[in-house]
Amino acid sequence: MCPRRSYIQPMHAYRTPEDRFDEIIDRHPPSYAEVPDPDGGTLRMAYVDAGPAAGPVALLLHGEPTWSYLYREVIDVLVGAGVRCVAPDLIGFGRSDKPLLTSDHTFARHVEWVRNLAFEHLDLSDVTLVGQDWGGLIGLRLVAEHPTLFARVVTANTGLPTGDFDMPEIWWQFRRAVEQAPTFDVGRFVEAGCVRGLSDVDRAAYDAPFPTEESKAGPRVMPTLVPTTPDDPASDANRAAWEVLTAWEKPFLTAFSDSDPITGAMAPILRQLVPGCAGRHHPTIVNAGHFLQEDAGTELGTVVAAFIADS
Repeated sequence: MCPRRSYIQPMHAYRTPEDRFDEIIDRHPPSYAEVPDPDGGTLRMAYVDAGPAAGPVALLLHGEPTWSYLYREVIDVLVGAGVRCVAPDLIGFGRSDKPLLTSDHTFARHVEWVRNLAFEHLDLSDVTLVGQDWGGLIGLRLVAEHPTLFARVVTANTGLPTGDFDMPEIWWQFRRAVEQAPTFDVGRFVEAGCVRGLSDVDRAAYDAPFPTEESKAGPRVMPTLVPTTPDDPASDANRAAWEVLTAWEKPFLTAFSDSDPITGAMAPILRQLVPGCAGRHHPTIVNAGHFLQEDAGTELGTVVAAFIADS
């Protein structure tokens, strides 16, 4: 038998050894797809595909610096309600391959990698987006660029910055902390974004994908990819996305937590600007921080299941 090891892809990507996940309880085992990299090679992208194949499909997108493990409680609720859940690990995170150069990560590439998985590999349609943190930034771009493939949207502690308005100081503090930390303690960062605490087991699950500092290029660089100036490389595409979103009349829900100072201000902006929000009750999930799936996964799953059933 060959020993377990990491692999190198054409883009110089790290593949986390499988034994790093041996202690994690896999309620929803991963599947894998090959998505193209800009160098003509491929990257392996992991994703959970759980629930009835014929059920309505929810695309659950995580953010920085988590992975699909974040959605385990949400998936349990949705699958119980007859919803098919597709929860990718973004490239650079979780069980997915991790490009080693920060320059290999761009906003546009992350949008393309998820698009390729969802619409070319899995051929999804009539999709409910559930996006949190970077999952919302990527997901809202996909909604705007492929509006006919989405039936409804749930945003949770997220937004879509264009760089035309400054980010809050607490976000800048987070960005500086990620950039300057000699060692990026992923589990600690996730724990800091939770209100109800994080068990040792769950903290270890967030550390598991990143056994080396070089494997953390994705989490290291993602804050720098958020547009903070009007001429950011992603600004024009995000502005174009807002043009679509401000005319979006399909069902759109904000399900933000009550204790996230980074993104909390985005909920009323989305409700004001997106027509699909009108006339709808938008719940606030209480006693939950930035990672509301971790603090209140069952509550969020219940909200999403009801939204799908009612709309």
